[in-house]
Amino acid sequence: MGELRKPFLLLALLAVALVVALELGSSLLTGGGDAGGALLAGARDLGVDVGEVGRISEPSGRGTGYLALVDVVALWSTGLFCLSLLLSERVQGRVQGVATLVFAVLLILASLVLLVTVFVELTVMVSLFLAVPFGTLAYLALWGFFPVGEASLLLGLVLALKLVWAGLLLLAQPRFLQNKGLVLLALTTLVCTVVLEFLHRLVPVILVSILDDVGALVFAVVALVWGLVLLVGSVPAIVKAVRATATAR
Repeated sequence: MGELRKPFLLLALLAVALVVALELGSSLLTGGGDAGGALLAGARDLGVDVGEVGRISEPSGRGTGYLALVDVVALWSTGLFCLSLLLSERVQGRVQGVATLVFAVLLILASLVLLVTVFVELTVMVSLFLAVPFGTLAYLALWGFFPVGEASLLLGLVLALKLVWAGLLLLAQPRFLQNKGLVLLALTTLVCTVVLEFLHRLVPVILVSILDDVGALVFAVVALVWGLVLLVGSVPAIVKAVRATATAR
């Protein structure tokens, strides 16, 4: 199959690192636009007079940011591949198990906290939206005018980088296709990105924030599952490293 092509592997690491950086910075890259005029129009449609409305900002949403919970697993996995370029196989075997265990625990804890956060916010959203008319107006003021266009551009860039990441991994080593876990991870992150874009386009703009939070909820669950998979997978590596150390003594 050929040797590992190091430049392609390092470029793959850069690509997935950019993906995670864009997702974590999505709140700064999207939203923030003035939605005051849209709120007044919505209030008129409901037959409610809200008087003068100051600047109301579009929400940035949670969905794209929560994608980072999944993609940080891809970043971690690619980083471990790159670690083999610096460490011997023996040293890497001892370090990888413990490091993966710590990473998995942190990922599980972060996923649980963010899962509760988005669930509470989603509950508030739905409750306000259904409390016509004043609850609905409060919902519109906070979440009713999602920046679908900006989010779509960002998701398009993220999806392109993920495809580049997957392609570079194959160029680095075609045998990566035999790694079922890596293939499943790549499919998971690609599908999650497409699903979020689909959710953003599925309903009228005033409801997009709700489906965006639904997507974020799903991503937190997916990340939780991957965290458990990594946690379980790290145990044999740790046991093997302990046995190797004991034998060496």
